[in-house]
Amino acid sequence: MADKSTKHDLVIIGAGPGGYVAAIRASQLGMNVGLIEKEPVMGGTCLRVGCIPSKALLESSELYWKAGKGLEKHGVSFEGLQLDLEKMMDRKRGVVQTLAKGIEGLIRKNKITRYEGTGKILAPGKVEISLNDGKSEEVQADRIIIATGSTPTRLPGIEPDGDRIGTSTEALEYDKVPEHLVLIGAGAIGLELGSVWNRLGAKVTVLEYLDRILPGMDAELARLAMRIFQNQGLEFHLNTKVVGASANKKGCRVELAGADPIECDRVLVAVGRVPFTDGLGLEDVGIRTEKGRILVDEDFRTSVDGIYAIGDVIPGPMLAHKAEEDGVACVEKMASGYGHVDYGLVPAIVYTSPEVASVGKTQEQLEDEDIPFRKGIFPFAANGRALAGDHADGRVKILAHAETDRVLGVHIIGHAAGELIAEAAAAMTFGASSEDIARTCHAHPTLAETLKEAALAVDKRAIHS
Repeated sequence: MADKSTKHDLVIIGAGPGGYVAAIRASQLGMNVGLIEKEPVMGGTCLRVGCIPSKALLESSELYWKAGKGLEKHGVSFEGLQLDLEKMMDRKRGVVQTLAKGIEGLIRKNKITRYEGTGKILAPGKVEISLNDGKSEEVQADRIIIATGSTPTRLPGIEPDGDRIGTSTEALEYDKVPEHLVLIGAGAIGLELGSVWNRLGAKVTVLEYLDRILPGMDAELARLAMRIFQNQGLEFHLNTKVVGASANKKGCRVELAGADPIECDRVLVAVGRVPFTDGLGLEDVGIRTEKGRILVDEDFRTSVDGIYAIGDVIPGPMLAHKAEEDGVACVEKMASGYGHVDYGLVPAIVYTSPEVASVGKTQEQLEDEDIPFRKGIFPFAANGRALAGDHADGRVKILAHAETDRVLGVHIIGHAAGELIAEAAAAMTFGASSEDIARTCHAHPTLAETLKEAALAVDKRAIHS
């Protein structure tokens, strides 16, 4: 029996990017909102053990690498360079804490009721909360949103031990630089964390089951990215199946199908993520799922009236910004009947150095769908701002419809690609043609000029290449 019961207009289970953003927008729209989160820190995986801490370490590790190897050509050199890993980790934690306090302030500002505990749906409009202090509370609501996010995928034959064999969570907290780190999976998460520890001095071996890295991104740019990462010191083994891993006090042993085992210090398993829906009571309530994901309609409604789902638990890319867009659209549909997310224009970014960013269709998708297209490519090496900043690696690739010239996909590898892709996403949202981008005045010298030149290159009239 619950200790007490409270009524809200909307109850949201999960305070990650989707959940807390949905809560804020719902409050702005006049709803009385209850937000359930078991972790003391709101912000979800993204803030606690994902997007934000990894970016903090990427920034710090790149500065360390540049100080040791990348600044001599600029006339800057150091003697006695040292790594203080503990201080680097403290800075990372400080960034997380600052942002966490910001979210707490936003929740208070918007008069959202915060419940620190685990939610279980008992019936439409009724949620039981097992509070972290051992008590329980039952809340009622006209509507419920499930926004519980995702968790790392487990690989058969490998059981993380929270130390030597771990996921991205453990890789963000190593207390010393591994001599040899084996990374299983060549997707965004793995390559970002592999880059961090490679820069700090670890030997990094990447094992990938597929015949390429960065599955889902443009293959041409993925091949270029792999060459760049190899030059940085990462070692890749493609078409490689990992069948097991074990650890002892001295190190780890990774077993491979048809190849000799690999001895190393630590193993990082980064083979993707799966929806986290444990303990929600989905089956008891009758919510339909498929391959672990909650099925929803265009209004984010599940198969049970009054219950909605957003973010990583529903189909679509598992990205924080996609979850935020889901959350806003979901509550706006509740309030006004209108809300929209264009899932064809969700940018994807890999925060390595250089960054890799993509929005829209890849060349492979266009070919598979028999969509006629023209391609424009422009190299960073021909851009004045890139050369001045020592960022010559990379290129911009624009794919436009062969008949209408409408931009169908933009793919960038290069410095600040994650920022540059925003212009492409905005242009494509408004149905821009490559001619539209080409005729837009871009300031000089800027990296953004690479987009203009790539757009010109679609019509074979780039100026600087």
